[in-house]
Amino acid sequence: MSTIVAVDIGGTQLRAATYKENQFQPIAQKRVETKASEPNAFSRLIKVIEDIWPQGQKVDAIGVSSPGPVDPHSGVVMVTPNIKEWRDFPLTAKLTEHFGVPAYLDNDANLAGLAEWKFGAGRGHHNILYLTVSTGVGGGVIIEDRILQGHHGLAAELGHSTLQEDGPLCGCGQRGHLEAYSSGTGIERFVAEQLKAGRESVLNPEKKNSAFMISEAAKQGDALSIEAYSIAGKYLGIGVANFLHAFNPSIVIFGGGVSQSGPLLFDAFEVSLKEHVIHPRYLEGLVIKKAELGDDAGLLGARALAELKLSS
Repeated sequence: MSTIVAVDIGGTQLRAATYKENQFQPIAQKRVETKASEPNAFSRLIKVIEDIWPQGQKVDAIGVSSPGPVDPHSGVVMVTPNIKEWRDFPLTAKLTEHFGVPAYLDNDANLAGLAEWKFGAGRGHHNILYLTVSTGVGGGVIIEDRILQGHHGLAAELGHSTLQEDGPLCGCGQRGHLEAYSSGTGIERFVAEQLKAGRESVLNPEKKNSAFMISEAAKQGDALSIEAYSIAGKYLGIGVANFLHAFNPSIVIFGGGVSQSGPLLFDAFEVSLKEHVIHPRYLEGLVIKKAELGDDAGLLGARALAELKLSS
């Protein structure tokens, strides 16, 4: 029975857990502040892993979920918005050197999709499209029970699909990406621009209005807020239609805070999706579900990655 240490590197927290094969719940887990702006993040990571390391037992591998871009083939964190000092950082090599066991790395969205495939909403499916719609839009794709990584491990950056080349500015610096329209940041940007232009709304133009605040205003009937979510849903439908054409999944799984807004987002999404698929066959039998694993998706995805590597 294998023992896996799983690590989830987040913007605010470093989490680690120890799992036994065939047991869903961890036998030990811990979380600490990432302190992303402070030096020595790797030392903090080592410490949190050591604190949950099973004494007197053999650990078979370490799996790591990290914001990207990362190179899962070499185990290098190319750059992460969370930890500025990690640039082309050979994370898995350093973990293996310290702990003496193989370590494996992948992008957090990829691994959230992998976790949902193995433990969550995607169980029983072989071709999965996972999208997290939150501050940004991230993606993970499972094709015939294998995670799609690509030549440099950079595949499935679905939020950075270009929908309008002259569209709004995305956080990556390019224009018209899905993330610029359908993320929480995109919704907030649209509302702020409209308020600045003089649109009437229950929202205060002098304050920063979060995507959640906008959703609450929409539920109260605020026309601007309803429009913001309708636009986000429309472009999400266009993006997912493109992804259905590329990957032909049997299930689309949505995670992230913005995806919890329900009909505000998904009424427009469903109309747009039907309008933009090239053939209704793509929608036949297609399951659309919410993610089931919540905050544990990163840890469980890191675990699943390590277990798959050990069995291959």
